[in-house]
Amino acid sequence: MQHFTNLKAAILGLSIGLGILIAGVSISGALYKTRLADRYVSVRGLAEKEVAADLAIWPITYKDAGNDLLELQKLVDRNRETISSFLIEKGFKPEDISHSSPMITDAWAENYYGNQASRGPRYLIQKTVTVRSSEVQRVKQTMEKSGELVAKGIVLSQNWENRTEFLFTNLNAIKPEMIREATVNAREAAEKFAEDSGSKIGKIRTASQGLFSISDRDANSPDLKIVRVVTNLEYYLVDN
Repeated sequence: MQHFTNLKAAILGLSIGLGILIAGVSISGALYKTRLADRYVSVRGLAEKEVAADLAIWPITYKDAGNDLLELQKLVDRNRETISSFLIEKGFKPEDISHSSPMITDAWAENYYGNQASRGPRYLIQKTVTVRSSEVQRVKQTMEKSGELVAKGIVLSQNWENRTEFLFTNLNAIKPEMIREATVNAREAAEKFAEDSGSKIGKIRTASQGLFSISDRDANSPDLKIVRVVTNLEYYLVDN
């Protein structure tokens, strides 16, 4: 009986020991996996592309002045037609051209001239004819010839609030390729880091596209744009 009891105790002790060993191995494996999960590298990938603007918005602002408001309005209308004819002669379509409402200032009422004895014209009218066209080069070439309007007696005005804009609107067409290039760039950076640390990269842990930005290539070429995207990725690191 005593021998049987000792055998049961031995078996029980062996079972407990084996259980502890298995549990230890399992815990060790879990900790090892957790440690591996914490080993990753964060990298950024950059892609840039130069593109040409595909839309131009050209505001042509002009001013007229006079004391007779009715006669002044007739002058404004004539100048508007002169500008429209000029643009159509240069190859633009009527639907490319739009006209703003006139902005009228009563210079006398607002004491515009200060010294009442040296009053100039009472009424000042400003209008804008806007060209909106996908023919960017035609817009540029016509802008260079806008002096022809001055020769016809039209007083052009520089309006800093309505400056000529050159836009790139076809971003969706180049997005996939640029994202691919940025991702490749990020992976190359991650591989270099892993090589230097004696590891290799595994699967992607997290990834975010980032934002696309469009800017002028330089101050003198607003019709040429630089499209840029930065991707943010994290790769797991594994032992060689």
